[in-house]
Amino acid sequence: MVSRRTFLSLAAATITAPRVVSAQQPAQKVALYANVGPDLIHYDVDVAGAELTKHETVTLTGGIQYAWPHKSRRYLYVASSNAAPNYVREPQTDHFVTALAIDPKTGALSKHGEPIKLPQRPIHLSTDIPSDNILVAFPNPSTVRVYRINKDATLGDEVKQPGAIEAGIYAHQVRTTPDNKLAILVTRGNEAAPSKPEDPGALKVFDYKDGLLTNEVSIAPNGGKEFGPRHLDFHPTKPWVYVSIETQNKMYTYRMENGRINPEIAFRAETLAEPDNIRARQAAGTVHVHPNGRFLYGANRAEQTVEFQGKKVFKGGENSIVVYAIDQSTGEPKPIQHTRSIRGRSTSTRARGCSSPSTTCRSMCVRAIRLRPCRPACRSSVSGTTASSPLSAPTTSMSATRRCSGWGWCRCRRRAWQSATWGGRGEAPR
Repeated sequence: MVSRRTFLSLAAATITAPRVVSAQQPAQKVALYANVGPDLIHYDVDVAGAELTKHETVTLTGGIQYAWPHKSRRYLYVASSNAAPNYVREPQTDHFVTALAIDPKTGALSKHGEPIKLPQRPIHLSTDIPSDNILVAFPNPSTVRVYRINKDATLGDEVKQPGAIEAGIYAHQVRTTPDNKLAILVTRGNEAAPSKPEDPGALKVFDYKDGLLTNEVSIAPNGGKEFGPRHLDFHPTKPWVYVSIETQNKMYTYRMENGRINPEIAFRAETLAEPDNIRARQAAGTVHVHPNGRFLYGANRAEQTVEFQGKKVFKGGENSIVVYAIDQSTGEPKPIQHTRSIRGRSTSTRARGCSSPSTTCRSMCVRAIRLRPCRPACRSSVSGTTASSPLSAPTTSMSATRRCSGWGWCRCRRRAWQSATWGGRGEAPR
């Protein structure tokens, strides 16, 4: 099976705008960093033309899991592992966080100091608000660790915690609140299987100060049953927290009150356009609030296949980016748009919200009017956003197609690939 991490995936939150010093104040340069396995590739982004131009590649040890920028936007922290799903290399005990410097003029990457070795495979990392520390989430066994960031932005020692960490089941993300006083570990749990019951999910909320995690409180509606949170994001100016519920295909809204998260769910919204027409396993993915606070973006994923004329083809389901309009008085997100993709796993918005790149991280053959064999490929699409128009039609960048570890290129012409993308139910592209 093709790895979900083998092909191009956006290094979430790593779209940077290196400052160009000039008396005439030219337009800022936008850099995009995306990975294929252990390779982290630098692209220039033409926002107006929605095109990517490929530049240099930095190769790290192990498959890249996640990346996060320093608050200065001059450094990037990248988690990698030799034990990533379907990307296993020897020694499988190699897991790292690497600091990379971003050239302020070109966006080029270079290694910055020595990597730190981790005890197990990481799945997510983020810095606290002042970028004094980096928090790393690990899925199995579920835990979170904190490491110092030195004054020169290199990586430092692990922060010894005052007590044991209650980290739930299958951590998937860790973030600090905008006031830097709480750290939230999003633990997804696991869906039920024929041989085992469901593992409950939860939001593990810690008091956070100078890298220390204390006084854990668990937010787990119904004891965590039928509650599989994956990612969260914060409104830039209001006390609202948005959580994607992967296994239930929902978007929950929580409120911050008196410096704490109110455990009552303020609003529940669907992520799917057709929640009553689920044809295969669906999974809600990442979530991002637009920098202007008026829109919210979430990812929907489906990947199951069936046999058709001797080949595995897409079974059906929704692969899309859902756009919500946020009620500015209540915080309620209301879905207003669903774009289409193939198993989008990550999205990110530029600092000024001018573009919303999304990632296709799995390629598959899809039954359409004309079915042709298709080998794996990866595409990154860039959609334009404005304050009044959330997402325009995505543009697929051919320069983002990449040979990867013997899997080869998908040489389908763009039109044929779009037919596969849009024709998920055997219909002609519209």
